[in-house]
Amino acid sequence: MSDWILYLLIGVALAFAISSWWGVRRLRALHIRSTVGGEAIEPELKKQRVAVVLNPVKARAAEARATIQRACLAAGWEDPQFFETTARDPGFSQVRNALAGKPDVVLVGGGDGTVRVVAESLAGTGVAMGLVPLGTGNLLARNLELDVGDLHSSVNTALFGRQRYIDTARMGIENARTGHQSEHVFLVIAGIGMDAEVLADTSDGLKRAVGWLAYTEAGVRHLPGRRKKVSISLDEGPAQVRNIRSVLFANCGLVPGGIDFIPQAMIDDGMLDVVVMSPRSAFGWLLMYVKVMSKHSGKLPIMTVYRSRKIIIECPEPMPTQLDGDTAGEATRVTVQVKPQSLLVRVKGRD
Repeated sequence: MSDWILYLLIGVALAFAISSWWGVRRLRALHIRSTVGGEAIEPELKKQRVAVVLNPVKARAAEARATIQRACLAAGWEDPQFFETTARDPGFSQVRNALAGKPDVVLVGGGDGTVRVVAESLAGTGVAMGLVPLGTGNLLARNLELDVGDLHSSVNTALFGRQRYIDTARMGIENARTGHQSEHVFLVIAGIGMDAEVLADTSDGLKRAVGWLAYTEAGVRHLPGRRKKVSISLDEGPAQVRNIRSVLFANCGLVPGGIDFIPQAMIDDGMLDVVVMSPRSAFGWLLMYVKVMSKHSGKLPIMTVYRSRKIIIECPEPMPTQLDGDTAGEATRVTVQVKPQSLLVRVKGRD
């Protein structure tokens, strides 16, 4: 790689880090539109039976447990039941056991992975999910306009907040080379291509040190690379062949840093926003960065956005995938479909 390209990439990375840091500080001011369209309603429950699925390895897990217990005691409710995840079981049996107790709300104390697992089991049940964000990205919490840095506020919203139905989405993953097939729920953004490569190559130690900014370092290293040919079909329509670096499937569009990556994405509109990214060079990535940060409405051929309820992508060679920031293996075919109004979540009331 020539020196000028390397310097350009470093400059882009620094600009991203600085603007993202500033975005965090001004998140409330910048994110002026709601990611949800419908109105929240009161649960209308004087007493609630509370279950909690908790990832005990998170830094503030013990504090979250104590805060939830105190809040339930002060409200005069039954003691909450806690179900801790393990390295071997990220929450599937825990939420199943929690539902056996017929709770009114299931709180999730953990990161995006734990939230996804619990949401997969709660979708379609009518049991509310309350978020106690303890992870690095906390993507759903950000899109529901929770203060991810205020544990007490999050617990208060999860226990006493209003609630509304939001969409979920499912990604079916098939790998013709290995014969592997799986299907998973996601809530915010899934993808295939470079975004998954970056997630897989981000240092865990760096994430612990600087949080979500660690993804910037891996992102810069992966900017150079070749485009790959895929076929894309939207809503059972004819397939179009594209050369891409990454395709994202967005249920909502706010990402860490206060960046509204896809301003039109709404979490309860029954649609997914599909972003096809196909830059050839560092200059193309820079153009995309400027468009996203400036929220410019003009069209950019290397970054096209579609709206669809169902998407099928096929690729000749396996490509990495991700779901809400967690890697999900390689695929030669992915099928993504929205499930409208399928999950009940607790949110803040409007002033």
